[in-house]
Amino acid sequence: MSDNRKTAKDILEAIGGKENISSATHCVTRLRLVLHDEGKVDKEKLENIDPVKGSFSANNQFQVILGQGLVDKVYAEFVSEAGISESTKEETKQESAKKMNPLQRAVKGLSDIFIPILPAIITAGLLLGLNNILTNALFTEQPIIELYPQWAGLADIISTIASTAFVFLPALIGWSAVKKFGGNPLLGIVLGLILCHPGLLNANDYAGALRDGTVPYWNLFGFDVAAMGYQGQVLPILLASYVLAKIEKFMKRITPDSFQLLVVAPVALLITGFLAFIIIGPITFAIGNSITGVFVTLFEQFALVGGAIYGLFYAPLVITGMHHTFLAVDFQLIASEGATFLWPILVMSNIAQGSAALAMYIILKNQKMKGLSLTSAISAYLGITEPALFGVNLRYRFPFICAIIGAAIAGGYVAVMGILAPAIGVGGLPGIFSIVGTRANIINFAIGMGLAIIIPVVATIIVSRFQKDFQDR
Repeated sequence: MSDNRKTAKDILEAIGGKENISSATHCVTRLRLVLHDEGKVDKEKLENIDPVKGSFSANNQFQVILGQGLVDKVYAEFVSEAGISESTKEETKQESAKKMNPLQRAVKGLSDIFIPILPAIITAGLLLGLNNILTNALFTEQPIIELYPQWAGLADIISTIASTAFVFLPALIGWSAVKKFGGNPLLGIVLGLILCHPGLLNANDYAGALRDGTVPYWNLFGFDVAAMGYQGQVLPILLASYVLAKIEKFMKRITPDSFQLLVVAPVALLITGFLAFIIIGPITFAIGNSITGVFVTLFEQFALVGGAIYGLFYAPLVITGMHHTFLAVDFQLIASEGATFLWPILVMSNIAQGSAALAMYIILKNQKMKGLSLTSAISAYLGITEPALFGVNLRYRFPFICAIIGAAIAGGYVAVMGILAPAIGVGGLPGIFSIVGTRANIINFAIGMGLAIIIPVVATIIVSRFQKDFQDR
């Protein structure tokens, strides 16, 4: 028996046998299982299997950490040993959704919409960070493009490439949302582009145009409808995508197959477009601005409290999966205010979780857990906290508590210092390049990162000395 087959067989026995499996898939490092009864899992037996680096349960999926490369080989043997067919990630998500309550399903729906577009958004954030270095005096007395004018064109091109994802954000969300709601994602792209058409008044200019009395209007049967776009807005395209998908599915049901190409898409887009400009857009635009106003007021009046609370609770939100809902708030803040103050606090939380895991690497004597702690810390420092959070910190509890305390202090500091990010970048150490660029901001953000590193490491090491039941040392 090969080592990979033996590992797969041992995992299968530890999770309660093939009868306990509802669905199975894998990601880059983990087996992702939907089990009938997680209570049947023998976690001690599972984590004593040599290649297994840890396990955790999140969003009704039981996940077994194996590591990059190995997980592919073990998964192939696992499905063969269990006698089940390979499942896609989407099928496993759908299976796990059956066990969710309405709130969990709503949060999952939002995450399913935003997660697919994150690579484009994070890439844009990284490129904006590069443009930030070129156009601001961060490390030199003058901006690099002033010292070397021949680089100005390069900076402009990078800025154009980086900002595109945010300029056409409704198109990205439209594609993902309509796909999620069961419609044609290409129609979602078109709907998103309609809402940010360059011929419309830009949403960012609406307040000034309203004040000056220069808002353009369409006259529809005696009613004035503002000819404005919804660039960077989240709520208008989300609701419009839902309506589009429902209309499209309805039209498909009532339209003969031979006429669907001529009827379904034009009617669905036309009706949704009218509803978007007449009803959906104005209402959701006002709601979005109200939500933004609440957060802006909170952080203007109570920056320390707001930053500390968000830093304290962000990691617990990750455990529930509800952290994805704040992506919409980040996007709304970027669209309305030009930058977000929430994302820099998120970075503090991720770094703090990695730092607590790093402390566990120093403390632990169990070589298997030391290895998991180190790799998890590195992953968290690069913005992926789940291995550190579930595989290490929650396993021992006190590192998690030390991490969220450190995140609260660091989050409060960056909030008081008014640190902003013009985009969402890598939520870890590289995030320093995605901060609104002045040298003072970069220094203060670096101080915040220092707090998020030092406090969890020191606190975790100190608290470990008082843990009488602390095992695996």
